[in-house]
Amino acid sequence: MESGLRGKDAGECHVTALTLCCPLGRVRVSGCENGVHDIQIQMEATPAAGGCVASEGPDETPAAVRLCADWLQAYFSDPQATEGLPMPPFHHPLLLGETFTSRVLQTLLREVKVGQTVSYKRLAEMAGNGRAVRAVGGAMRRNPVPLLVPCHRVISSSGQSGSYMGGKGNHLKQWLLAHERARGVKG
Repeated sequence: MESGLRGKDAGECHVTALTLCCPLGRVRVSGCENGVHDIQIQMEATPAAGGCVASEGPDETPAAVRLCADWLQAYFSDPQATEGLPMPPFHHPLLLGETFTSRVLQTLLREVKVGQTVSYKRLAEMAGNGRAVRAVGGAMRRNPVPLLVPCHRVISSSGQSGSYMGGKGNHLKQWLLAHERARGVKG
């Protein structure tokens, strides 16, 4: 499958997708030799404990897609284990640019660790504009790589979980937060 996605100083991409069966259901990772383009969580299943295995995809996948699959497998086995793993490179314009959205997503990735949560307001402050709470919500909605950039860890100032995947994935957000807490990590 071909894509016209272009990153910084990158040409045409040849996008490959790999589908994993995970506790959340089917998770599709797509990317090219330059990095991961996106992660799509297909919400047809009720979250449950279990492993994460590749179920569909070509025999040969780009190194970034394979690294992402390995990271996700480790996350679903023991979220704390991902702290020592390399993060796959990203190749999506929202993560490569110099926009506020990119800054929010990069700040979330860098600063909010497994088992922690942060409010939309605090994340706006951390990204350099404490008044941009709504823009942070927009960045979470546009996050092309959920799970890797942990938008499920962003909650409202009142402590409520807030919306996940446009409100359709709130049960997944609750499961992800509980999965991280169940592994003995304090938030």
